[in-house]
Amino acid sequence: MKQNIGFRAWFYFRQGWTTYFAFLFAAINTSVVTYYLAIENISFLKNVFPTFWIYLLVIALIGIPFLITIGYVHYKKIAAYSSESDIVQESQPYNFKLLPGHHIEVLYPILLHFSEFMIKSSNNNLSDKEIDEIKKLQKLIKILLDGGYVGNPAIKDKKINS
Repeated sequence: MKQNIGFRAWFYFRQGWTTYFAFLFAAINTSVVTYYLAIENISFLKNVFPTFWIYLLVIALIGIPFLITIGYVHYKKIAAYSSESDIVQESQPYNFKLLPGHHIEVLYPILLHFSEFMIKSSNNNLSDKEIDEIKKLQKLIKILLDGGYVGNPAIKDKKINS
């Protein structure tokens, strides 16, 4: 982890900037610019919004529910978010290999041993096709345990084992 401290700091900086600072700055900037450059110079709008604070109150009362609705529609009602999720899923290498830690050290080794024990204890109750399917899965587990990939990750520069 210490060797990646610069990249970790860069990641945290970008999260703080985009999630908090840029959002707050953009909201303030947009409000000030629209009021003082547009509304203040148009008499009809100046009558509707006589002060900057009334303008902010109206914008908050209308804008916040509107933006919540837009966010809800983005996540729940249209295909935009699911498409974004598909792209992230396809490009995430850990969806095609084992995570470090208990997956490699405990979970998949025990799955491999259970499958070996299942074949040994089946007393010929498994068909040849079922045994072949289990052996294919065992091969994939071994590839994963050796640090390889299974499936089709969107990684061009790494060797793909499947």
